[in-house]
Amino acid sequence: MPLIVDAHADIAYNMLKYGRDYTRSVQETRQLETGSEALSDNEDALLGWPEYQRGQVAVIFSTLFALPARWSTGANKLQVYKTFDEAHKHCHEQLLTYHRMTDSDPDKFRLIASARDLDLILDHWQNPSPESGHPVGMVVLMEGAEGIRSLTELEEWYELGVRLIGPAWVGTRYCGGWREPGPLTIEGRKLLSAMADYNFTLDLSHMDEQSAVEALDIYRGPVVGTHGNCLSLMPNSNSNRHFSDRILEGIIERDGVVGVVPYNPYLKVGWTVGKNKREEVPLRRVADHLDHICQIAGDALHAGIGSDFDGGFGLQSVPPEIDTVADLQNLVSLLQARGYSETDIANILGGNWIARLKRDLPK
Repeated sequence: MPLIVDAHADIAYNMLKYGRDYTRSVQETRQLETGSEALSDNEDALLGWPEYQRGQVAVIFSTLFALPARWSTGANKLQVYKTFDEAHKHCHEQLLTYHRMTDSDPDKFRLIASARDLDLILDHWQNPSPESGHPVGMVVLMEGAEGIRSLTELEEWYELGVRLIGPAWVGTRYCGGWREPGPLTIEGRKLLSAMADYNFTLDLSHMDEQSAVEALDIYRGPVVGTHGNCLSLMPNSNSNRHFSDRILEGIIERDGVVGVVPYNPYLKVGWTVGKNKREEVPLRRVADHLDHICQIAGDALHAGIGSDFDGGFGLQSVPPEIDTVADLQNLVSLLQARGYSETDIANILGGNWIARLKRDLPK
């Protein structure tokens, strides 16, 4: 099986908001959360360390994410912010959570802050699997930049291991975002200029088209889209959450990667969770989006996976061929049927993200 890199996982958010333990198996988590708030908010879990082992998921982009209070609908207000100070507090707490979990259990999870860290993880996975399994590498991604109260804080975030920043979730003071469109603001342009000084990777996911286009023009550092699907395959979606061909072309021109999300509403316009709905969105729809990116690029070097699993949805909202993250390996046969070579498939499932990390992480 090829190694998988999953470019989006809200690990710390779920740990701190719902008490999830990602050293457990998916089945253990599901049993423990039966009838719980986590289940009603997030559906049945898809992520767990044993499933990472079974699916050869060697690296994940582990997010820092705080929920704006104006978009909070549940009773659980943990990890919800009203002020920039609160956003900073939550993101910092999540980052320290990653440090604690990797310090306390390095056989299961390890932070990746440099190309050397990445090489050590990959070397471990290339060896025959020991009884203890392989450590999963965690690259830290800040999703929504309102935890950055001032540009002087970028140095601290960098020193603590943050390597990618997405300025938006919904709209922020930096730019327009999902459901709240708009351009880059003056503060947003200053943020991008300061980010480039540290060679942070810019994540265009959740940015509105107008702000993403400008960011592609002005940002000097590496650019990717960790988790977003193709707008041209979602006609009449009326959502700014998907990547237009214009944005896909811009990321490809910058030699970036786009991670496709196996989430039913991002694969079929109008899909909503409910009875007898799961089978309506086959996994081949994910292959459609991967193929579209490859067709635009003219190669298989810019498509990847950004599952966003456990990010507000779970088992009930993914294609029926997926029971856990390990089942992303089912994409192999779908891509083979489309004529993709073994090398192409290995690149799509993980190699493309690995190549960019090796290029963009500090040595």
